Amino acid sequence: MKGFDAIIFDLGGVILNIDYNLTKEAFERLGIDDFDVIYSQAKQTDIFDKLETGQISSQHFINKMLDFLPAGTSPNLVVKAWNAMLLDLPQERLDLLAALKEKYTTFLLSNTNEIHVDAFHAIIHQQHGLKNLEDYFDTTYYSNELGKRKPDVDTFLHLCEVHQLNPATTLFIDDSIQHVEGAKEAGLMGYHLTNGETIERLDFLR
Repeated sequence: MKGFDAIIFDLGGVILNIDYNLTKEAFERLGIDDFDVIYSQAKQTDIFDKLETGQISSQHFINKMLDFLPAGTSPNLVVKAWNAMLLDLPQERLDLLAALKEKYTTFLLSNTNEIHVDAFHAIIHQQHGLKNLEDYFDTTYYSNELGKRKPDVDTFLHLCEVHQLNPATTLFIDDSIQHVEGAKEAGLMGYHLTNGETIERLDFLR
């Protein structure tokens, strides 16, 4: 893959290692038997969409999740279960991002929420002494702050318009195929990270 001068990266599953099953298992232990129906990587119910676009508060989300759980469940346990999917960020991935920023215009575009952003920042602070990843990208975008989310075509077009990017020479990398398809529909180049691939092993980024 070649011919790009800007790169937009997803966060979870591309930069930050994640495991959705850990959150599923954590909520099942709390008493939700069908969490995989309520939430999955491919399709989310309305409450998660609203959380990720900043339409509802973290507290509202926690209260909604408590409705699915046995009476007396601690809100802190909901937060802990929700964050269980977030793992680590390898140093070699940070090194790659730093090198790529020297060659390309780079962006972070994540469907996320305030709870996960806080937890993610805590992880990278503990691992690498970083407050955030802003030094590794020209601009970072979190859906809950942007008010837009992937795979909506408008989300990608908004970034291209704001930063005067040519979609045809802008590469988007994500581990969710529906997000890659949305980017391609907007005219961007798209790469679906799959089958255990990691960005630091992609030849066209090295």
